[in-house]
Amino acid sequence: MFLPRALKVKRPAEGSAQVVVKKSKVVQEEDSKNDSDGDVDDEEEEEEEEEQEPVKSFKKNQRWPGPGEPVCVMCGRYGEYICDATDNDVCSLECKASHLVQMDERTVQSQQPAADPGRVVESEPGYSYGEDRFISGLTEEQVQRIKQELGIETQGRDVARPVVEFEHCSFPPTLSGNLKKAGYDTPTPVQMQMVPVGLTGRDVIASADTGSGKTVAFLLPVVVRALEVHPVALILTPTRELAIQIERQAKELVMGLPNMRTALLVGGMPLPPQLHRLKSSIKIVIATPGRLIEILKQKELKLDKVNVVVVDEVDTMLKMGFQQQVLEVLEQVPEEHQTLLASATIPTGTEELAARLVRDPVRITIGEKNQPCANVRQILLWVEEPSKKKKLFEILNDGKLYQPPVVVFVESKLGADLLCEAVAKVTGLTAVAIHSDKSQWERNRILRGLLDGDFEVVISTGVLGRGLDLVNVRLVVNFDMPNTMDEYVHQVGRAGRLGHRGTAITLLNNNNKRLFLEVVNRVKPTGSILPPQLLNSPHLHEQQRREKQRNKKDHEDSLVTTNNLLDIIKKHDRLNSQSSR
Repeated sequence: MFLPRALKVKRPAEGSAQVVVKKSKVVQEEDSKNDSDGDVDDEEEEEEEEEQEPVKSFKKNQRWPGPGEPVCVMCGRYGEYICDATDNDVCSLECKASHLVQMDERTVQSQQPAADPGRVVESEPGYSYGEDRFISGLTEEQVQRIKQELGIETQGRDVARPVVEFEHCSFPPTLSGNLKKAGYDTPTPVQMQMVPVGLTGRDVIASADTGSGKTVAFLLPVVVRALEVHPVALILTPTRELAIQIERQAKELVMGLPNMRTALLVGGMPLPPQLHRLKSSIKIVIATPGRLIEILKQKELKLDKVNVVVVDEVDTMLKMGFQQQVLEVLEQVPEEHQTLLASATIPTGTEELAARLVRDPVRITIGEKNQPCANVRQILLWVEEPSKKKKLFEILNDGKLYQPPVVVFVESKLGADLLCEAVAKVTGLTAVAIHSDKSQWERNRILRGLLDGDFEVVISTGVLGRGLDLVNVRLVVNFDMPNTMDEYVHQVGRAGRLGHRGTAITLLNNNNKRLFLEVVNRVKPTGSILPPQLLNSPHLHEQQRREKQRNKKDHEDSLVTTNNLLDIIKKHDRLNSQSSR
């Protein structure tokens, strides 16, 4: 039987379980008006509605979802209906039937005893993490060797040992199946360490390369915590695109799990559908801070049941502007909650602020801290401003370097549009520009096209530089050098996603002189050849001289000599005499 979500209008019986049909706000208002006027009889309304909106029998007749729309738990199409037996989104009668069969099979599996006596596999709602017998049997030396080989560094007390396979977590059967369906066969280093630590309920500050799998590393503990009856998980991200990507990955993991609904709350998209989504029982909220605060002020959402908070790209989130918003949100979260912080780069200043958001955290660093992705070959070219377009055209015509799609990062929105026109005109390649002035629909279209291979060159401002899994991108060109080395690390990392090798070419000149010392300090250790104009630059030499002076002064200050020891004693005596008065 099928029923509209809001009005519960009855439909002919179609199966053993009911499915709720989601109606738009406009239709509801029209129905309400008709009812109040008394012009339309309820039965006539049902018949008219039946003719206008026949329930789809097969998934092939259903469209694919737009950003923020519910997704079918079985096939990923638009989740237009709700299965009353499970309260999950489905797209058609076909997927509803498949979903019910899957739920019945899982119930039988959960009632069967575990085959391996070394593991405890509980029913999904009662899951709790316990260290696998294989992991427990490793010696401390073996564990340290594993961490050393994988580049895993941890700080904190009683840190859970890393797992080697996802099976060592003994996830519920449906979650394990979803991991395999989504292609997560073997955990990456950050997943090996962050997942077991997160599953034990500890707060985490994690730093790992872009493309290293951080999203799944924090999503798995989030999903497991959300299996509990009442609690809610909150995931904060700095950009809409990243929030959309995280929700898509979360949907892959929770498919088939009971009552595991997500809500996407982001700006740049209509507010009413997001508010309507919150009327359902939501377990995972993925949001940008601005839109979330807007909804909280309207009292359409309460965070009093949140038991785990994730702040992704924490270095960006805690910069001025976002920082106050994040703190404002966390004030409404219960004091007893788990906090997971993740980013590719966590500068010292940001780390100090991040440490105030966590309690007794485990710090996890994968690879060398705040360094560009090891899978990316970095090429730095000295190119004066008037020659940069010509150099870009040469790169795009170079058979060895050019691997479409290419992402070209520029500083300004106008620069992106103008460069896009030039690339299309001179090279004949299919080019498109993306920046924050584009509508959200247009940005989503470009992202889908980029992933589907519809564009050969994408000219972008920093909107594509953070967190997004552009898995088919092998070449990135920094047409304009980023303003900070942290942004450089993130943008370079777009070319080395999920372990794939890539190339990043950066054009720089004296306009970037402020960053010369940082460029040399970060890029030279990777083995990349630096341009002689950079190495011989007087600006670099001056910066190196100042750094040497600072280091010398810091060293002298740290040494205790007869003179400075007497100064310290005198200062201490003065303070004591003043306090005694």
